[in-house]
Amino acid sequence: MSSALRFLIVDDFSTMRRIVRNLLKESGFADADEAEDGVAALNKLRNSKFDFVVTDINMPNMNGFQLLSEIKKDDKLKHLPVLMVTAEARKEDIVAAAQGGAAGYIVKPFTKATLEEKVNLILKKMGM
Repeated sequence: MSSALRFLIVDDFSTMRRIVRNLLKESGFADADEAEDGVAALNKLRNSKFDFVVTDINMPNMNGFQLLSEIKKDDKLKHLPVLMVTAEARKEDIVAAAQGGAAGYIVKPFTKATLEEKVNLILKKMGM
């Protein structure tokens, strides 16, 4: 079932989006789309069907926390698991992500194994 999931990768750096997309593909999740910030991501989420969001925290226009907040207050989107990705392992960010309803949190740079393990753990928790 999990390989048929559709991912949205949100990061303001195209290189990072490509890395995450390739790691997901190597982990068996080939269906992914990309957005360069929270505004573009929200637009895609509201106009397409996605099953999982992997988002950076620090982005222009709408950051990852703002995106998470928008997702969680939208009845059509709030069921989506959101995996937060950041370059900074600040305790307050981890707490804010958890309180905001993020399904998980990983710190850059990360390996395929870390991403795969986090995604699978989240899917398992959700019964997917």
